[in-house]
Amino acid sequence: MIRTRLVVGTVLTLIAAGVLLGDDYLAPWFPVLFFSLQGLGLLAGRELIRLFPVEVRPSSVLTLTGILCCLAVNWIPTVRERLGYPSGSSWPLLVFVTSCVLIAGMVIEIRRYTGVPGRALPRITATTFTLLYLGVLPCFFVQLRFLPAHAALSLALTIFVPKGNDIAAFFTGTLLGRHRMTPALSPKKTWEGFAGGMIGGTLVAVAGSYLAPVFRGGQAEAAAFGLVVGLAGVLGDLAESLIKRECQTKDASQTIPGFGGLLDVVDSVLFAAPVAYLWFTLTG
Repeated sequence: MIRTRLVVGTVLTLIAAGVLLGDDYLAPWFPVLFFSLQGLGLLAGRELIRLFPVEVRPSSVLTLTGILCCLAVNWIPTVRERLGYPSGSSWPLLVFVTSCVLIAGMVIEIRRYTGVPGRALPRITATTFTLLYLGVLPCFFVQLRFLPAHAALSLALTIFVPKGNDIAAFFTGTLLGRHRMTPALSPKKTWEGFAGGMIGGTLVAVAGSYLAPVFRGGQAEAAAFGLVVGLAGVLGDLAESLIKRECQTKDASQTIPGFGGLLDVVDSVLFAAPVAYLWFTLTG
């Protein structure tokens, strides 16, 4: 298992680095990031939808379309600017798409309602939750790509700090773990692994700060970033564990050997992205 995780993790790291570096030459369109996120949104959305019990499972067509539209609107300001219009912000469009999906979900339930209570509202809730989780949260990640300075490094840190935390926590917990952290949600997580993960994520952030002056406060700010974003990543991991426990499954799927499904890979980044976006927009 450890060997598989190492091999697959290395491949995923190289792919992520390739996407970030390759797209630098294709600014401001960043097409590799666009199509990568569209594919990930589609596959991860299908995984999450299939976790819900059949009786409260949201509409795949509506939910997946909403996720893809939420991700796509991040590129609308670039399109407007190229057409000679003021670029504006993508956030109002994101709110509009989210509202449209909510309204459409309610209309669908109005049409299909048969008088049996306890189904319509959970389906609407599942639709909205899935859209927010896989459509809205990744938008903070995308917006990091459009930052005016050091966008690629900011994006890389948002990925590799929580992932460095994950890796360090895994090995520290495997070697030294004694005290369970969340036995009901994730029995293998330990406080020793948590501490090792926080150290690992912080070291990644500090190492990244030497590549470019992305942190005005130097290594001290980088260390703080590593701790805060690393903690957000841990919460994202636990949140996905909560989803799986509620849906009574161990892994989101078996798509990625050694890890499970796409949700099991991106869970920490989903929570890290809003924190990193706020950090870089307030300190940039």
